[in-house]
Amino acid sequence: MDEIRLNQEISRGARAKALLENELLVSAFADLEAAYVDRWRQTHIDDDKGREKLFIAVNVVGKVREHLSAIVSNGSMAAKQLDDLAKQAERKKLLGIL
Repeated sequence: MDEIRLNQEISRGARAKALLENELLVSAFADLEAAYVDRWRQTHIDDDKGREKLFIAVNVVGKVREHLSAIVSNGSMAAKQLDDLAKQAERKKLLGIL
C-alpha cells in the first residue's frame, strides 16, 4: 500500500474515532437502541413483522458502530505500516542502499 493510501486510511480512522467519541453520536446510538427495544417490548404478540423490523433496526445501529470501529482499526494498522515503511527507509539510508 502506498504512502498516500496509508495516510488516507489514517485520516479516515481519526475521523471515525472522533465520531465514536462524539457525545452527541454516542447518545443518538443509545437513544435509538433504547427506543427500538422499548417499541419491541410493546409489540403485540401477533406482530411478528413489527418485532422483526425492530430487531433489524437495533442490529443496524450496532453494525454502524462496528463499521466505524473497523475504520478506526484500519487507520491504526495503516499508521503502523507507515511507521514501518519510514523505519525501513531509514535503515536503507543508514546502510547506504538508497
